[in-house]
Parts: sequence; structure tokens; C-alpha cells
Amino acid sequence: MTPAPRRAAAAALVLALAQAGCATPPGLESGRPLEVPAMPLPPYQSHEECVALAPGDRLQYRFGSTAPLAFNIHYHEGRAVVMPVTRERVSADEGTFAPLVAQEYCLMWEAGAEGTTIDYTLRLTRGRPR
Repeated sequence: MTPAPRRAAAAALVLALAQAGCATPPGLESGRPLEVPAMPLPPYQSHEECVALAPGDRLQYRFGSTAPLAFNIHYHEGRAVVMPVTRERVSADEGTFAPLVAQEYCLMWEAGAEGTTIDYTLRLTRGRPR
């Protein structure tokens, strides 16, 4: 294989792995909650759950942790990271996220120096097609 096709194949593999790492969580179906209890989050580590959302969709989230952490909902636009929701040093939060633009959105929890354990619940409600 010549260098150009080898680079193209490597780039395709990296893209596929990145997309697989930020995909709709197993079990996250419209109207059915996804509940994740007691997930350990080691010091300075993060965890993401990602889902494709469009205007009209609603994503309800609720979480609690044993130590303060950072939380955000974000998406990537080119090289920029857009964060419509950010929380710093919180041990719990809940809300309903309603996207303004169609994107692959990721909920991300990031532990501090002490690490933590998180419990979270997500519920997706799809909007009606227009």
C-alpha cells in the first residue's frame, strides 16, 4: 500500500473510532430512561454520553456525584467546542436540554483531584418531524 492510501485508511479508522466513542448510548431510546448507577470516575478522568439531537428534541438529564465535578453539554463545530450548558464544581444537577441546532451533543462529566462516583439518568424525547 502506498503512503497516500495508507494515510487515508488510517484517517478513516481514526474517524470511525471517534464516532464510535461518542455515539447514542445503548438503551437510550425516545421515551425510555437510561439509568446508570454508581459509575466510578477516577481523578481527572471524564465520561461522555453522546446523542444526535435536532430542534424539537428534548433531553432530560439528572445526576448526582459523591464529590464535586465539572459538567457540560457540548458539540463540535469545526475546531471549536460549543458548550450550551456548563457547570463547575457541582455534586448534582438536572434539567431539560432543548437544542437550537441539529448536532451530535455530548454530556460530559469530569472528576477533580479526588475522583468521584456518578449516578445519572437520561430521557430522550424526539420532536415531531416537520
